[in-house]
Amino acid sequence: MRSLLDAVMSLGRGLELPQVLRGIVEAAVTLTDAEYGALGVVGDGQLSQFLPVGMSDELIGLIGRTPCGRGILGELIRNPAPLRLTDLTKHPRSHGFPANHPPMRTFLGVPVRVRDEVFGNLYLTEKRGGGSFDTDDEAVLTTLSIAAGVAIDNARMYHESRRRERWLEALSEITRSLLSGTDADEVLRLIAERAQEVAGADSAAVLLPASSSADQLTVAVACGSGASRILGLRVPTGGSLPGLAVRSGRPVVSADLRADPRAYPLGPGAPGTEAVHPPKGEEPHGAALTDEPPQTHGPTVAVPLQVDTGCGALRLSRLTGRPAFDDAEVTLISGFADQAVIALELARRRAESEELTVLHDRDRIARDLHDLAIQRLFATGITLQSATRLIDRPEAAERVGRAVNDLDTTIKIIRSTIFGLRTTGGTTGDGTGGRGLRRDLTETLQRAAGPLGFSPALRIDGPVDAAVSDGLSQHLVAVTAEALSNAARHAHARHLDVTLSVTADAVTLTVTDDGVGVGDAPHTGGLANMQARADMHGGRLAVERPECGGTRIVWRAPLPD
Repeated sequence: MRSLLDAVMSLGRGLELPQVLRGIVEAAVTLTDAEYGALGVVGDGQLSQFLPVGMSDELIGLIGRTPCGRGILGELIRNPAPLRLTDLTKHPRSHGFPANHPPMRTFLGVPVRVRDEVFGNLYLTEKRGGGSFDTDDEAVLTTLSIAAGVAIDNARMYHESRRRERWLEALSEITRSLLSGTDADEVLRLIAERAQEVAGADSAAVLLPASSSADQLTVAVACGSGASRILGLRVPTGGSLPGLAVRSGRPVVSADLRADPRAYPLGPGAPGTEAVHPPKGEEPHGAALTDEPPQTHGPTVAVPLQVDTGCGALRLSRLTGRPAFDDAEVTLISGFADQAVIALELARRRAESEELTVLHDRDRIARDLHDLAIQRLFATGITLQSATRLIDRPEAAERVGRAVNDLDTTIKIIRSTIFGLRTTGGTTGDGTGGRGLRRDLTETLQRAAGPLGFSPALRIDGPVDAAVSDGLSQHLVAVTAEALSNAARHAHARHLDVTLSVTADAVTLTVTDDGVGVGDAPHTGGLANMQARADMHGGRLAVERPECGGTRIVWRAPLPD
């Protein structure tokens, strides 16, 4: 009784479930003076976990596969009541022992209940000294099993609270990352990594709706086992677990994908596995989404993930042989996904609000420039132009004329700036939506400022967004980027001007720098690419050397009537 009391007190101090389970078996072996002991955890009518005591690791490795609940061990699963045998080999349900298994004769087994549910069974064999297990051993083991049920329940509640705490910590990290301005793609990766870590999964993936097909999902984020092989691949929304989660809006759980008919078939020889397929025109570079190779992953859960691009899915899987995702884990994963989606939505709304504020500021600045600066400059120009008739000296009149021309140029530059301010927010100059050539050129010059060491000047004349087609716009942006890159690498310039003008019949791009100039060698490299792009549109390329030095590149293409 003293030993039993000590064992019960020892079990009550444990909080980590694996340690509690092993402590239960070790206490049972000690109290009953048994040679071997084991605790079998029951799940789905069989043993989902088996913890032996009394055998060396080498012997366990030689025996191989752990029991699944057949024979004598399964008798307690079917009839959860104490079972005591003098010779277990004579029991009608005895199936013998596998190779390398030590001989066993005497047997004692009792169920372990947690809140009126059978959690598992305690098995003891081979009473030391050659005797058999008696009624006292059975009473002691039954008492120990009751204390073990309480200890297991406490350990599970502690484990559940710790798991919830880790979920909350992961969610807080994701929220902080979003509020700090982290890119949404990075946050999706963080969601997958933290979900895999807290759920104890071996792989995680975030699948988003494919842009090219409404009935497919693309693996946008992958981490863990086989991540590099599945990133960017696709699964159908019909006939796959992530697709089923998206369509139903509820979590989908599979204990083993290899035997799950809802999984998408990979092909002959791998029935029931879930596969991914590369986009059209790309060679496959990975195997199955959930089975790489098909026998690798088994337990899987997929939960819907509502993102701004549509409804996606968060998919977690474990290696074959590991326990399936239980109801508590599925509930936590679903809640985690819902909270992560809320955080993503809040971040998206915050980004939209900030962008709207910026657009309002740009519109105000553009309006002020138009109403104040341009009007005053225009009035000044008119005044100067009218004053030239009162000037007697021709050289003074010429200087005033040049000042008027400079004012006209300044007005055009300010107007171009106004167009840039009003189109950078995502609409074209004609108000029809889209990025627009003005915005693309502005961003191209902004990216070139770093390699150049200064910001090039941009001047745009005419309705470029309305008159230039999308295809021609792409070539203009590419030619501009090529000219800026050449200037940064070879020209050693300190100033650079980019002018884009549109007339009724043509569009002309002029890039002028004050660098070292170009030689007379034939056009190669970047210049050859510019020439090829001009030829594609029936245009021409001219490389000139201004009198003041440097290089002037003139790229011209006709416009359709």
